[in-house]
Amino acid sequence: QVPVCALLIAAWPNGAARASASCAAVPSQVGRQEPVMVLRVDKDKGYIDLSKRRVSPEDIQQCEDRFNKSKMVHSIMRHVAETTGENLEDLYKQLAWPLYKLYGHAFEAFKLMVADDGAALIKRLEEERGPLTVLTPEVHEALLKNIKRRMTPQPVKIRADVELTCFAYDGVERIRDAMRAAQALGNEECPVRMKLVAPPLYVLTTATLDKAKGVEVLNAACEACQKSIEGAKGKMSVKEAARAVSERDDRLLAEKMEALEAANREVDGDVDSDDEEEDTGMGDIN
Repeated sequence: QVPVCALLIAAWPNGAARASASCAAVPSQVGRQEPVMVLRVDKDKGYIDLSKRRVSPEDIQQCEDRFNKSKMVHSIMRHVAETTGENLEDLYKQLAWPLYKLYGHAFEAFKLMVADDGAALIKRLEEERGPLTVLTPEVHEALLKNIKRRMTPQPVKIRADVELTCFAYDGVERIRDAMRAAQALGNEECPVRMKLVAPPLYVLTTATLDKAKGVEVLNAACEACQKSIEGAKGKMSVKEAARAVSERDDRLLAEKMEALEAANREVDGDVDSDDEEEDTGMGDIN
């Protein structure tokens, strides 16, 4: 049997799922959504044994992507059923579920419908399944309208993590110059921002519809930043190269920044006023 990766919506302790021994030490909060691996299913007792530790980062990303796509598909199908008065289960039986089998996911099939109003896709469905009695002109129109409205391309977030240091007398200004040099490489399609996480860690970010272009621009920004700081006898090292990041990555970064900020507040009384003035303003630049 192949282990299945599922996204668990925690409903502890009254839910049907129970935590396995491997994740008992890491309990889930009620209402929190987490990818887990299905270890075994006990049909007689109604238990599903789950593990969080056995899920790799790659599996987490794939599971979250599949879950978000499925939510989008269901939202579209439910709205079509409500506006046309058709039975939701019938729409799934004749449209959505067959599309999952033919295209791997109905989300991918819906994207194809934008190009030709679904003519080729519907023709293939009819060849495979026979006449689609549920696909009336009203349903067809409502389906296309919802797909085009809800599935517009979303910008991809690109991020690079670097360490930046300069111990020259005017090191703070030289770091700011390097940040400006990096941001100058951005454009309207790929604006580049660079901000401080905690010395010496900085992040460069951009958001664009073209992932490859975004990575290219961010790599160029890293090179410009490195050239600028090394010209001032400073150093820069790339900790993580430019790559696409998910909302989860952004959330983890935000949590890290909040934790570091809280730690800094705790030791505020131990920091000399001169040091505070020196660090002020290095997070963002104009």
